[in-house]
Amino acid sequence: MMHVSEIIQLGIIVALVWYFYKKLIQNTASEKLVRGIFGLVLLWVFSFVFTMLKFNLLGGFMHWVALFLSISLIVVFQPELRKFIALMGSIQGWRKLFVGHDKGVRARDTSSLDAIVSAVEYMSSKHTGALIVFPSTLDESVIERKGVMVDAKITSELLLTIFFNKTPLHDGAVIVENNRIAYAGAILPLSQNNLNWKYGTRHRAALGLSEVSSATVLVVSEESGDISIAEKGKITKYDDLKKLRAKLEKTMKL
Repeated sequence: MMHVSEIIQLGIIVALVWYFYKKLIQNTASEKLVRGIFGLVLLWVFSFVFTMLKFNLLGGFMHWVALFLSISLIVVFQPELRKFIALMGSIQGWRKLFVGHDKGVRARDTSSLDAIVSAVEYMSSKHTGALIVFPSTLDESVIERKGVMVDAKITSELLLTIFFNKTPLHDGAVIVENNRIAYAGAILPLSQNNLNWKYGTRHRAALGLSEVSSATVLVVSEESGDISIAEKGKITKYDDLKKLRAKLEKTMKL
């Protein structure tokens, strides 16, 4: 029978594991890795349990399956392992984990939101392609190339200049951090899923980032002028600017 102190310690461990999962793992590229490891651990446990119960054939079978999957896990999840290790070694990441966002940096007005909606509306009417990324905490590791550092206030004029098809940065994505344009010309990971023929590279990039992170990505189609948002591996089209504004307001936490 467990003592009270052991129950308290177990509760603390569970709380810590859950906290780190919510802050570091959930809705990131590493979530698939952690689920795979958890399933593998269960397989190892069952193999030992069956062996102890004298089900040697079944226990031996599960033991070899677990051994094979352990080796395969390293190969299959090699990119996620690299990103997870880099994440754990990031001082900035640990600071965000315990300190959180600096609320003083975040603008309380809606000028940045107004600028984005205005620019997106104009680009949609002119069929100007655009990609705008709103990353959440600790998603930086899944963006392989952030592009050019800008660190500028969000204005509709600046967004229209960046995505003008004669500028060198127009094919990449704009990354918004703390309601400022942090980077431009970012290269996003492309989705490997089979998409509808009407979706081009921008949609594939937006969907790809949303599949491996908790980022929200706004897309303006160059071909159709459609405005869409990719989130959690799904693309949603927004024909109503009021609904788009409400979604962005929630995303930007204004």
